[in-house]
Amino acid sequence: MKDFRVAAVCMNSEPGEVVKNLARTEKYVLEASGKDVDIICFPELSTTGYVLKNPGQVYTDMGPDQVIEQLAGMAREQNLIIIAGLIELSDGTKPYISQVVAGPEGILGIYRKTHLSPHEKDCYEAGQKIETFTYGDVIFGVQLCYESHFPEISTIMALKGADILLIPHASPRGTPEEKTESWLRHLTGRAFDNALYVVACNQVGRTRGGRSFPGVAMALNPNGRMITSYGGNQENMMLVNLSMDEIQETRNHRMKYFLPNRRPELYKEIGPQNT
Repeated sequence: MKDFRVAAVCMNSEPGEVVKNLARTEKYVLEASGKDVDIICFPELSTTGYVLKNPGQVYTDMGPDQVIEQLAGMAREQNLIIIAGLIELSDGTKPYISQVVAGPEGILGIYRKTHLSPHEKDCYEAGQKIETFTYGDVIFGVQLCYESHFPEISTIMALKGADILLIPHASPRGTPEEKTESWLRHLTGRAFDNALYVVACNQVGRTRGGRSFPGVAMALNPNGRMITSYGGNQENMMLVNLSMDEIQETRNHRMKYFLPNRRPELYKEIGPQNT
């Protein structure tokens, strides 16, 4: 497997300013392409902005199909993978919080957030599939913000062969230092327990809706140790090189790779809750 270069973007995403958000997205895609990036990951709801009221009303200047089409065009023209967020309208009463995965040959898929925060449940529909994506020899998973607090999601993705977990956030409140400290309490475990890379990024800056997002991005190695990070209040694109040899070295070590020694027959209590 070849090594991978990943860009994680902390971007300011104004709700409803889809055209402007896409233009900013393209700027970073062009910059990443010039730096030989394989995957560029944008925050949760990066193209539409994060809203908790009337989410379908963000589309005033273009629709979600056009957003997906433009992202696919950028990925094809710049020959890389783009992972970007949007509000995905549905045939049901509520839209999804989704992340488009676009590659040089088209759309690889759309990941729909499966675990919604208590604030999101009133206006969004939860996705029903935990899936991974393949690009060349590398398999990766996408999780969105609140989902990273559920270890089962990471385990399922690891069992499906994931080498990298990309975790876009739209997580407001606090300083970059406070958000970094918060992430390190659980994201390190996701990497260490599953012997894979974790790359996460957040929206940044204040929006007209009154939310303020601390800019944080980080990359953790398969041993759960920090490789590189960013913390600040300005937009930023963090670059990180991921070594597939390091993953194999960790997984070949009998005391560092835990998944082969799981005993699922003992985990039956992890199932539907009694109500």
